[in-house]
Amino acid sequence: MIDTHAHLDFPEFDADRDDVVRRANEAGIHTIINIATDFESCERVLGLADQFTNMYAALGVHPHDAKSWRGDKSAQQLKQLAAHPKVVAIGEIGLDYYRDHSPRDLQKVAFIEQIAVAKELRLPIVIHNREAYGDIFDVVLREDAYMVGGISHCFSGTVIEAMKTIELGFHISVNGILTYKNATMADVGREIRLDRILLETDCPFLTPQPYRGKRNEPSYVSFVADKLAELRGISKDEVSRQTDANARQLFCIPTPAAVVRS
Repeated sequence: MIDTHAHLDFPEFDADRDDVVRRANEAGIHTIINIATDFESCERVLGLADQFTNMYAALGVHPHDAKSWRGDKSAQQLKQLAAHPKVVAIGEIGLDYYRDHSPRDLQKVAFIEQIAVAKELRLPIVIHNREAYGDIFDVVLREDAYMVGGISHCFSGTVIEAMKTIELGFHISVNGILTYKNATMADVGREIRLDRILLETDCPFLTPQPYRGKRNEPSYVSFVADKLAELRGISKDEVSRQTDANARQLFCIPTPAAVVRS
């Protein structure tokens, strides 16, 4: 299995990061993609990609930090950082109309300009979307983001919105929310084509049952796979094989034996 969205650079993992990676290995998580949220975290996730053989990086400026985006200067900085050979995506980028930590007009500018970087570098994008489906769809369509594709991460919309996302050339990723009672994500996981679904944790957040309320970590993606298999009435092996293939194809990464230190 692949954890397609982790934040192992966050301070929650400073005390036991190596143990967290070991537990991921033991749970069958052979690849982890760490996702940046600003330029400082870009440097940290690149450091982890250098330390661990089968860790990869996605670089970008989160909509919460869009107010820090400085147009061409930031775009050039992002392109330089993304030249690292283990960068597999631009993200997480997008729109967040729930918290509105950055003005919405600035969020849109940063989102659009980072899509342009992704298109130039031919990298998929990792989209953060919170209560902004209409504008996300408009931007993705207008900017021809289908040319690179990507993920609508931690998908929280309806089945209809999920189908629209897939029509626009994107995958859906599911995480610990899938295991929560009455979660809309469960409907999406049950009904959307399996060849467009990816697994993630978004750790240290959104811990699945039975560890909800504690720190999340990549090994727990196994619980997400269990629940997805249950919802679809298929084996966990089938879920693991297909979601693994989906992620490897999207991010152009090989299948290693385990996540180990370089």
